[in-house]
Amino acid sequence: MSQPFVLASSSAIRRDLLRNAGLEVSTQAARIDEDTIRQSLEAEAAKPRDIADALAEMKAAKVSARMPGALVLGCDQVLDFKGQVFAKPETAAEARQHLLALRGQTHSLLSAAVLYESGKPVWRHVGQARLTMRSFSDTYLDAYLTRNWPAIGHSVGGYQLESEGVRLFDRIEGDYFTILGLPLLPLLSYLATRGLIPA
Repeated sequence: MSQPFVLASSSAIRRDLLRNAGLEVSTQAARIDEDTIRQSLEAEAAKPRDIADALAEMKAAKVSARMPGALVLGCDQVLDFKGQVFAKPETAAEARQHLLALRGQTHSLLSAAVLYESGKPVWRHVGQARLTMRSFSDTYLDAYLTRNWPAIGHSVGGYQLESEGVRLFDRIEGDYFTILGLPLLPLLSYLATRGLIPA
């Protein structure tokens, strides 16, 4: 790309997805208070999709203000369970509560991405995946938490599909990249359409 491309995040997974797709990307953490912003938006009855989009935009805007010559990508992921937003679990006990609520049920992962250029949004997308958990036993759940905590604390819902968390599911509908927190294919399509990457 002819201009710097910056991921407004310290997420190693998102960074690696972009680099594996052949993009030269640097990272700059946005340093916003996600929990307070999310709680404020929920108090205003914002929809989960709008919460993900707003958080992604705030991250991109913050870094873009510091780096006006760069193309800045902000991302956020929200778990929507019957209109309720699940954040990343802070304890193994909270992860257990989340997984018990999701057991045998279908929920959505909403992955938002917003691109800023010269301090303004130029592209946005919210990808959605629907995931149905199987009715796993309490015994399996406890063993799963023992083996996988604290790593799963970095993921909304308390699971990681790229590791043992895939065993919690019966059915998954949606794009794998969206599930990992980055709607990569729509992003690459936009960059190619703009002529920013070869197509």
